[in-house]
Amino acid sequence: MLGEEEELSVSIAHIVQKLKGSALHCQLEKEARKCLLSTDIKLETLKEDIREFLKSSGWEKKLQNAVYRELTVLPAPCHPAAPAEHIKEPLAYMRRAQASWEKRVLKSLNSMCTELNIPLARKRPAEEQKELLNKWNEMGTEEPDLTLFRPVYAPKDFLEVLINLRNPNYDTDQTSFRANLGLIQVPLKMKDIPELREFFGELNLNTGQLGVDDSTPVPPEMFENEHLRIGKKILEEHDSAAAQQYVRQGCPTALRAELWALILNISDQPEDILYYEQLKSNVIQHDLLSDSLIYKDVKLTASNDDYYFVFEDYLYQVLLCFSRDTSVLEHFAYNSATPPKSYIRGKLGVEEFAVVYPPNGKLCFVIL
Repeated sequence: MLGEEEELSVSIAHIVQKLKGSALHCQLEKEARKCLLSTDIKLETLKEDIREFLKSSGWEKKLQNAVYRELTVLPAPCHPAAPAEHIKEPLAYMRRAQASWEKRVLKSLNSMCTELNIPLARKRPAEEQKELLNKWNEMGTEEPDLTLFRPVYAPKDFLEVLINLRNPNYDTDQTSFRANLGLIQVPLKMKDIPELREFFGELNLNTGQLGVDDSTPVPPEMFENEHLRIGKKILEEHDSAAAQQYVRQGCPTALRAELWALILNISDQPEDILYYEQLKSNVIQHDLLSDSLIYKDVKLTASNDDYYFVFEDYLYQVLLCFSRDTSVLEHFAYNSATPPKSYIRGKLGVEEFAVVYPPNGKLCFVIL
């Protein structure tokens, strides 16, 4: 295993590499060059002056938030000789079961495509593009016939896979009370009671929780008002790490959008809006088979829910757009899942013509 200092160096190098090609890096570089024109910057103390400028102008805080976000998805430290698949999922029988399940799901999708005689993707005719664009904000009013689109898998299929998981190195012949604890018999390392108590420390009775302490006959100034004040202060400080810690005690409705944007380190900069418009344009221009699965999934769930039916149109917009977002594929760099692939028509089996489908590598599973 790597030593503590070596591990830290590897982590720093990984984060620097991730941020180097980002929009934030370009913006920081641009601001640093601008400040060189200031008379307050001295050649003798150039590094310190630039650092002080970035700190006073708020760019240091943005950099801290970006670093914190990368830390949350940083792969766990491992042996340098370990193969990539072992780093993502160390248990070989789990990798085999996952690969088998992914093939099963992809086969189900391809079978449905063949039976219905519809392509996985097609370019929409101009008239259809215009109609979809006009109804973009009211897609929930559409009632297309999706009866022929069957579920990609059913809950019992997935449960069956989990029940049949077995560790080949575990002696299951020994009679034990554990055999009667549940259907899933996979021996995995779990936290013990003291560790769980520490992990869920924010849920102890001495810590206030929004949604619990404010619903009892207790004056709001004893918890709710103070919690709201702290939330506003965190937003003023623009501290992503503090925001993540803060919402563990509940997120005030009035601050929810801003807090989650801060936690996820996202913004609505012009380039972000342009990127979303490009994704939307891809939806308008091309129709995917997975779009029908998304539509049916939302119709069967959110549209029949007392709380979520009002967000039906937003769900269509978000799911359809981000099913085309290829940046989601970065997730597979540290996740053991494999994005489903298809082939360009007439090039079946030719690996160089294989494409990820859908573009974000995530199939929307219709579950009945």
